[in-house]
Parts: sequence; C-alpha cells; structure tokens
Amino acid sequence: MKRGLVVTVATAAVAAAPFVASTYHVLLMLPFMAYGVILLGLNLLFGYTGLVSFGHALFVAIGAYTGAFLTTHGKVRSLEVILVAAASFGTLVAVPVAALCVRYVKIYFGMLTLAFGMVFYTFVLKFYRLTGGDEGTPFLRPSLLGQSLDAMPKVDYLAGPYYYYSLAVLGLAALCMWRIVHSPFGLCLKTIRDNPAKAETLGIGVTRYRFYAFVISAIYAAVGGALLGPPTGNVDPTLAYWTHSGNLVFMTLLGGFASFFGPVVGAFVFIYLQNWVMSIVPYWRLIFGAMLAVIVIFAPEGLMGLVTRRGPAPTSRA
Repeated sequence: MKRGLVVTVATAAVAAAPFVASTYHVLLMLPFMAYGVILLGLNLLFGYTGLVSFGHALFVAIGAYTGAFLTTHGKVRSLEVILVAAASFGTLVAVPVAALCVRYVKIYFGMLTLAFGMVFYTFVLKFYRLTGGDEGTPFLRPSLLGQSLDAMPKVDYLAGPYYYYSLAVLGLAALCMWRIVHSPFGLCLKTIRDNPAKAETLGIGVTRYRFYAFVISAIYAAVGGALLGPPTGNVDPTLAYWTHSGNLVFMTLLGGFASFFGPVVGAFVFIYLQNWVMSIVPYWRLIFGAMLAVIVIFAPEGLMGLVTRRGPAPTSRA
C-alpha cells in the first residue's frame, strides 16, 4: 500500500513538472525517462538474473541509430514506428549476442558483452558514409500519435507533447516489467540468480532463461535509446562507448538493483547530480566521481536501500 502511494505521488509530480518547474529542468527529465526505460531492462539482467553487462550501451546505440536512420534516410517520422523498429532491430542483434554470452557467467559474461559493444562502437565510428562517423547522424523530429508537430517550436515540443509521450512510454515499460518480474518467469530468474545449480535440479533451463532475460533487456535498451535521439537531434558513437555502459551499471548500483524502482531513482539522481556539479565547479568529473563513490561506499544497497532499510527488531523483556 505504501509503495503504491509513493509511486502514485512520484508519477503525479513528474506529470506536473512542466507546469511548476523551469523549462531547463523539465528538459533534463527527458534523458531521465529514456534512461528509466533502459535501466528497467538492464536490471532484469543484473538485479533479477545476476548477470552484469558491460556492453549494454550497444543496444542503446542500436535504438538511437535506428531512429536516426529512419528519420534521415528512410523518411519515417512516426515515433511509434521508430520504437517498434528499434525494438525489432535490437532483438535481431541481441539473439546471436545472447546465444554466445549467456553460456558464460561472472567476469567472462561481462567481458564478452564489452567486446561486442566495442565492435559496434568501431563500426559506427568508422563507417562514415552510413553512420556519419564521429559527427553522428541527425535524428529529425518525429511525429507523435500520427500528429506532425514540425511547426511547433522545439522547446515547446520537447517540454510538452514529447515529454508526456516519453512519460507514457516509461509508465508502460514499468508496468510490463512489473508483470514480468512478478510472473513465474521472474521467479525462475531469481532462483537462477541465487542458486543456478539448484535451478538446474528443479528442471529450469538456466541458459535458456538467461537468454530470454538478455533479449528482453536489449529490447528495453533499444527503445530507451530511440527516446534519447529527439531531444538532442543527433546520435553519435559515444552512445556505444564502454564508458556509457559503465554509466548504466553505475546508475543501477546508485539507485539499488535489489529494488524494482531503484535503477530509475539512480538515473534521476545521476542526471541531476551530474548537472548540478557541472554547473558549480570546473573539475566536475573529480568532484562528481568522489560524491558517487561516497554514496556507494556508505549505501552499498543503493539509495533505495537507505529508504527501505529497517532498524533492528526490538528485543523482548524478560
């Protein structure tokens, strides 16, 4: 009951932000909502399956480049079509990658995902005629629900229709993921995470379930990546670089991978804390890194772990 109330209040606050917050802070919510979708998927793999991917930016970049290519070269402007195409292409790439990676665990899994991510980064960086190289590819303004909004000023478009569209996608993604993790499939993933050997004896196909979790996670990453494109109007190879994958893992740790909404909270804190530190100090990376390190050291369960942590049970008197 308390969790439902918190989620309702948080959703209402996000929905009311364009009316009460400055335009600048409203626009900062756009990457937060895109990363919220991405991290919901990543946490299915990390928090619920126990596999840490260091190359998940691969699928974020696939979603972003799919949207950029469709709007620039394919003349497709419908965001609904773009999201479906991003999810489809993300699935197409994730199937062979997952088939190879899920056979390994721990550091071997992480290194394999990192390797695939860097291969794609090199591809988008070097194939200039197709991807634009380090200059990137333009992501033209998409239409929403069949409505072309080209005549609307960009800021009004992003802070209005696109804001609520992204919020709706995040809400739908969260609802679908909630159903997944609380289904028998989700319970099987938790069993695999806690004790793979016991899961095998219970008749659970460990490799097969890890494969499904990987593909679902990649779909979420591709959809979130497609949402990152319109606010900037351009996608570039840094989306596929290994440091971007590291940021995704760090956001998950920051919020708390043991909580369903922990990664979403981590994305919010990461984006706004980074923006605040950048605005006040020139050597912001040093200060920002130190602040995040302190948070992780003193809150190993993430920020959500601090909120949900319970004190010791009272001892009964004799």
